Amino acid sequence: MKTMDATHYLLQVGIDRSKVPSFNEYPYCLPVCRNMTTIDLHPSVTFLVGENGAGKSTLLEAIAIASGFNAEGGSRNFGFSTRASHSCLHDVLTIRRGLKRPQDGFFLRAESFYNVATEIDNLGVTGYYGNRSLHDQSHGESFMALVMERFRGNGIYLLDEPEAALSPTRQLALISRIHQLVQANSQFIIATHSPILMAYPNATIYSLASDSISKVEYTDTEHYSVTRQFLNNHESMLAELLKE
Repeated sequence: MKTMDATHYLLQVGIDRSKVPSFNEYPYCLPVCRNMTTIDLHPSVTFLVGENGAGKSTLLEAIAIASGFNAEGGSRNFGFSTRASHSCLHDVLTIRRGLKRPQDGFFLRAESFYNVATEIDNLGVTGYYGNRSLHDQSHGESFMALVMERFRGNGIYLLDEPEAALSPTRQLALISRIHQLVQANSQFIIATHSPILMAYPNATIYSLASDSISKVEYTDTEHYSVTRQFLNNHESMLAELLKE
């Protein structure tokens, strides 16, 4: 598999702990903040995984803002704001960049995708998204239109739980599209719960736990083991879960 030069785009992200006012305050009380010093980013695909509340989406958002993206999502050219809900984590974030600069980029937040679609309509740039308003498509269709039509390669793409919009079949299609874009010198950082997406070969997976941040193999993730166990023993697991 082709991989990019290690000098590409984002190389490392960390927290300057000397700038944190208190680890008892939000967002610094989140496990990801308390446990992180620096993490190395894969030149192609890095996954952030972990339980709800671990802080993976908050970290991804902070990386996006520190990299020049709009807090609610979109490209670096998007400057709209409907509700200031982002954290101040980006203020203490440190980012080590490569020598090369991306020619394209996009930050996708599942929770604010509707707002991004509205801004695209307002700007009159639907031509870059398949010549059809994203509001005129289902959530999954509009997301795939974004990835297929708008993502051009040679870029940095930050995706927050993209599986929220996609069926398992569409998740497989997304893996294929990610690979095409990786071959076109792109880098992805993805926060996800999907055992399908995180199966992308040779990616780096960071597991964000309550007491640590660790690099893990795909088959060692809780997402893989729980899904595998359920699919192989769904009747007995359901009987145990639903017993009175």
